[in-house]
Amino acid sequence: MGLMTSLKLPDLRTVRELFVVPTPVPSFRGRKVLITGAASGIGRATALAAAAEGAELVLTDLQADRLDAVVAEILDSRGTVLYHRAGDVSDYEWVAAFARGVDAEVGVMDVVMNIAGVSAWGTVEHLEHRHWKKMVDVNLMGPIHIIESFVPQMVRRGEGGHLVNVSSAAGLLALPWHAAYSASKFGIRGVSEVLRFDLRRHHIGVSLVCPGGVDTPLVETVDIVGLDRENTAIQKQISGFHKIAVSPEKAAAAILRGVKRNAFMVYTSFDIRFGYWWARKFALPYEVVMRIANNRFDQLSRISAIGAADGPHDRPGTAASRRVE
Repeated sequence: MGLMTSLKLPDLRTVRELFVVPTPVPSFRGRKVLITGAASGIGRATALAAAAEGAELVLTDLQADRLDAVVAEILDSRGTVLYHRAGDVSDYEWVAAFARGVDAEVGVMDVVMNIAGVSAWGTVEHLEHRHWKKMVDVNLMGPIHIIESFVPQMVRRGEGGHLVNVSSAAGLLALPWHAAYSASKFGIRGVSEVLRFDLRRHHIGVSLVCPGGVDTPLVETVDIVGLDRENTAIQKQISGFHKIAVSPEKAAAAILRGVKRNAFMVYTSFDIRFGYWWARKFALPYEVVMRIANNRFDQLSRISAIGAADGPHDRPGTAASRRVE
C-alpha cells in the first residue's frame, strides 16, 4: 500500500500528451529556415519551395557560384534570403563561425534542414579509406556540426521549432555496394530517432527524410570509377533509374509537407516506404532478395569493369562518388 500511495499517477493531460503530438511548425510563412546543400538537387528545390511558401532563408553550400545563383533566383521571385555563406559542413570550425554569424545577423532558426551530402559506393575490397571517411565526415558529422551549432539556441529560446535530417533508402535497407554510404546514413537515422524523443519536451519536431531515387542532372555525369559508363549494361541501369526516380521538386514537396505535419519518417516515393515495411515484417524473404540483388550487382561489375583482367592493385576498383545535395 505504501508503494502504491507513493506513486503519483499521471493526470489526463499528461496521458494525452503521450499520444497527441502537436505540430511545432504548421506553416513556413515568416519562419527562419536554414538549409544546407542549397545549391543543387534536393537542397535547391527545397530552398525554392520554402521561399515560395514565405520562409525566410539562411542558405549554405560548398559551391559558392551555384549558391549565389540560387540566392539570385529566390530574390528574383521575391523570396527572402536573410543570410548565405559558402562553406564545408564537415569542417566544425567553419560551421561554428557560420553559426555565430547567423546568430548575430539573423537570430535563432525556426527550422534547421540538413540536406547537404555526398555518396560513394563500391565493394569493400575496393573502397579506400578516403571514401569511408568522407561519408562519415560529410553525411554524419556534417549534420551533427549543424545540430550542435544551431539547435541549442532553439531549445533555450523555448518557442519550439523543427529539425530535418536526410538519411536514404540505404539508411533503411542493405543495398549492395553501399557499406560506406550506409555507415553514415544509418548513423544519422539513429541520431534522428533519439533526438525525436529528446527534443519533444522542447516542442521541437524531428523529421528523417529517406529518399529513394531522385532524378537530378548529376545522374548523367556521375563518375563510376572502375566501371565502363558506356557499357550497355550500365546504360540500361541508368535508363531504368530515370524511369523510377522522382524529381527534386517532388522530394522537396514531401519534405515541406513532413515538417508541417510533424512527421518523423518522410518518404519521397512509395517504393521505399513499402520496402522498409516489407523488410521489417518479412525478415527471411528480405534476406533472400538482398542476396539475389548482391549477385546481380556482382555480375554487373564483372561485365562492365574497366581493365577487368588486371589485378585488384592495378586498377582503381569498383567505387563511385557523387554529390547528392
